[in-house]
Amino acid sequence: MPSESTNSSHPLALLTRKDVLAGLMFIGVALLGLWVSRDYPIGSALRMGTGYVPRLLCWLLLALGCLVLIGGLRGGPAAAARATFAWRPVVFVAGSLALFGLAIERLGLVLSILLLIGVGALASRTLRPAETILAALVLIALSWGIFIFALGLTIRVWPEW
Repeated sequence: MPSESTNSSHPLALLTRKDVLAGLMFIGVALLGLWVSRDYPIGSALRMGTGYVPRLLCWLLLALGCLVLIGGLRGGPAAAARATFAWRPVVFVAGSLALFGLAIERLGLVLSILLLIGVGALASRTLRPAETILAALVLIALSWGIFIFALGLTIRVWPEW
């Protein structure tokens, strides 16, 4: 009797599991961050250098990535959910960030954040307009409070017509 062979029994099929891919991505980003920050002065906990927090976060991300990866590799058939690539979120979220970066100097903080949230909201098919407007208003208020009021940065709030 021939043995049953499924695609999930193939060793390379492990790479299509969501947890395995997420763990590998976390590990990759953490290693890249550690490599980029290798020459930054670390300092000590009391006198932190410019590399202290980035390297600490990279080490935490590396540990998290290892935990997620191990969980994905150890999981049985229940963990064998296939990773699928969704183009809609990638396009609209990346597009909204690029649009924000291009618009902030000309349109000001308020309109740029409205564009950011509005275009980014198109990535989800289930987001309601009221949630989108509320998120935009909260982000505008927080951005103004942190960057303009607290830090005193000179960012235009409104465009100069």
